[in-house]
Amino acid sequence: MKRYKMAAIIIIIHGIIEIGGFFAVLPLYLGAEPSPLVPFDPVPLDVAIGGVIWGVLRLIAGIGLIKSFKWGLVLSALVCFMAISAMFEHMPFGLMDAVLGGTALILILTQYFGNKKIV
Repeated sequence: MKRYKMAAIIIIIHGIIEIGGFFAVLPLYLGAEPSPLVPFDPVPLDVAIGGVIWGVLRLIAGIGLIKSFKWGLVLSALVCFMAISAMFEHMPFGLMDAVLGGTALILILTQYFGNKKIV
């Protein structure tokens, strides 16, 4: 059960980061000048809104996992898998998705399957 809680905390932190990313680029959409220190263009608005949706899904999954709901376990595993599978589409930020999602998925799977052998 301890690994589920750690995975849920990682998933919730990941969701907060996703939602915070939207608010970080929001001033650019409202007309602020981009910083010369940022070497890349801001993401399109639909990608930023998609990040908020994924962030909310991660928050829901993490809360469901903390409260030990079965749907929380399945949703958490799905959002972690999707974060890993979509990492190459969102480089360089996809690396963070892979590290956080991969860590949480490993914790979930090792708690669920335990020390069971394949054979």
